[in-house]
Amino acid sequence: MILPVTLTSAAAAAIINLWLGIRVGQMRGRTKVSIGDDGAGGPLTARIRAQLNFVENTAFVLVLIAAIEIAGKGQPWLAWVAAIYMLGRVAHGLGMDGGAFGKGRMVGTLVTMLVQLALAVVAVLVALGVM
Repeated sequence: MILPVTLTSAAAAAIINLWLGIRVGQMRGRTKVSIGDDGAGGPLTARIRAQLNFVENTAFVLVLIAAIEIAGKGQPWLAWVAAIYMLGRVAHGLGMDGGAFGKGRMVGTLVTMLVQLALAVVAVLVALGVM
């Protein structure tokens, strides 16, 4: 069984995770901190947390996307939800740097929470046979 939305979402997630990891590495070079972080609230800590927050949330989203897709539900809206989630996570990553993109953190957090909630509700409805 081919799961195009899940596969595309997982590929996008891998690319975003790679991008976030590169940003951590760049900040490690700037701050000259090779192990650990730069203390609470520093720019390196913010980038580390942006990547870890992505990893912490994306696993749940990918599992829900896969389960909904395996159940045969969600086409074509599921792809749009996945894309919105990924864009929200990019906004969050950029927003963690503050500055001009500072609001991206709030936008990304809100998108993440709403997408997880919506997918969880859909998953329950699918499990109950309502959808």
